[in-house]
Parts: sequence; C-alpha cells; structure tokens
Amino acid sequence: MTTADIMFAQPGNPESLRDHEYETRTVLLAVLAAILIHLVVAFFLAAFGGVFSPPAPVEDKPAELTLVDLAPTSKNSAFIENDESKKAPEPKEKTFESNANSIGASELAATGELPLPSQTGKDRPFMDLETHQHSLETKGAQPQPSAAPQENPNPSAAPQTQPAPVTAAEQFAMLTQQPTPPVEKSVTSPQTRSAYRSMKQRTRIAGRITNRGVSSVNALGTPLGRYQKFLLDAIGSRWYAFIDRQIDLVTIGTARVVFVVDRSGHVKNLKVVENSSNETLANVCIQSIQEAQLPPMPDDLATTLPPEGLDMDIPFTIFPNR
Repeated sequence: MTTADIMFAQPGNPESLRDHEYETRTVLLAVLAAILIHLVVAFFLAAFGGVFSPPAPVEDKPAELTLVDLAPTSKNSAFIENDESKKAPEPKEKTFESNANSIGASELAATGELPLPSQTGKDRPFMDLETHQHSLETKGAQPQPSAAPQENPNPSAAPQTQPAPVTAAEQFAMLTQQPTPPVEKSVTSPQTRSAYRSMKQRTRIAGRITNRGVSSVNALGTPLGRYQKFLLDAIGSRWYAFIDRQIDLVTIGTARVVFVVDRSGHVKNLKVVENSSNETLANVCIQSIQEAQLPPMPDDLATTLPPEGLDMDIPFTIFPNR
C-alpha cells in the first residue's frame, strides 16, 4: 500500500467533517429555497399575468358590412302622367306611380335596359310618350233642360248664362270620387272637366319593354299619383297662360323650383334653386305655384307622407323651337 493510498484511506478530522456537512446542508437548503422561490414566482405569473400584461393582439378579420335601408317608408316610385280615358287593369309590374293604371307596351323592339318603351323622338331630358300642344280651354258637355216649346220665343228676353267655371277643388273631387254603381234606365249627366293638357313632344327612348302596342309604361294609379296629377294641372294651366302673354319677355332656359305641399294643401318653402333663363321666367313659375288653389290631401294619402307634407321639384323649361 502506497503512502498516498494510506493518506486517502485514513479517517478525517472530526471538525473538518462537521464543517463539510454544514456546508453541504447549507448548499442543499439554498438550492431548495431557490427552487421554492422559482415555483412561487411561476405560480404568481401564471395566476396574475393576464392582469398586468398587455392584451394579446386580436386576429384581423374582414369587416362585415350590413346595409340597412333608412329611407322613409313613404318613399314612392317615379310619377308619370296617364290619360284617364284609357282604362287599364292593374299591371303586374308596378314600375311607376300615376293617376291611372297602364300596362307597358312598345311600338319598337327593345333596345335598352330602361323600364320604358323604345321609340324615336327628340333628345330631351324628359320622358314624353306622345306629342301634342298645350291646351287651356275648358270643355265639357253641359246637360240641356228639356222644356216645352213656347209660342213666339224671344231669345233676348232671357240672357244666356254661362256655366260657372270649375274650381280646382271641384276638379279634384271629380277625379277622386268613387264611381256610382250604374242603375238601369237612368240618365246620367256628363261631368264638366277641364281639357287642360301640357305640351308634350315624344322623346327618344331606348327601353326594354317587349310587349308590342302603343307606347306606355307599367304604372299603378294611386292616391298620390292622382293628387300629383291634379297639382301639376293646377300649376301648369296657370303657367302656360302667363307664358303665352309674356313669351317675348322670357329667354330660353330652365327654372327649377322646389316647394312643399302640406296636408291642408298649402304651399310652403317655395324657392327657385336653379335658373338658366331670366328673372321673368322665375317670377312666372313662382306666381303660377302661389296662385294654384289646392284642396286638402285625402286621408289615404296624408297618412303615407311625412308630417311636413309632399316634396315637389318641378323644372319649367323654355325650348328654342317653342
């Protein structure tokens, strides 16, 4: 056995052994304490990490757009005037609002996408399906009393009386009154009505209506359509009368006028918003609207409109070849 081996195999000093055991325990306790501290810190981080840490970024998603129609429920279709003498059943496709029903028809084959008939005509910013001059006179058959013949009648003895002019309210009542059921062997006197017609000139249209016939559109007669027709007639008849007297004072162009008709038939907020003509035309338009006597709106119409009433936007135009 070598000296080195003897020295290694010899028992150590008791104090050195105690110091070594103390150091070993100290190191072991320190390691255990460090492990415990790490466990405690990990626990608190797991429990409360979400409170103090910034929120995780939200995954980007494509935006979803929901369209909600916020338009008033009284929104109506575009208005077109119809001849009330041409009666038609209710159309299946109610494209326009009018004073009377009409079913769409076209004299030409479909050439476009508009819900209108195709036709030749003038290039105008309107939608006229026919051509005629304006008419202001009042016509209508008057019932003649049947009296027994008198001996030696004297025409100058009793002056001939002219029928009283029909007021705007009476005309509107005639248009909106309910028809009376016919009674056998009864004689009905014809109604007196105004023969006013606005001037129209066929405009060039490229439409998609395929039903062949006289140019017309799919329109439904409604209370609003009948009131608009009466309103336009009351204003238009005065406008043409004023223009006929002052045609030399107006210039070519368009005066666009907006206003509101309340439920009682009164015109409010009347103003000219555009005018490519002169002041004379603007004044004639204002006067025509102010002097139009409009009746109150029927209940079935008033309830469908906003509380303010009916918004109107009318262009009055003087063309070069008038």
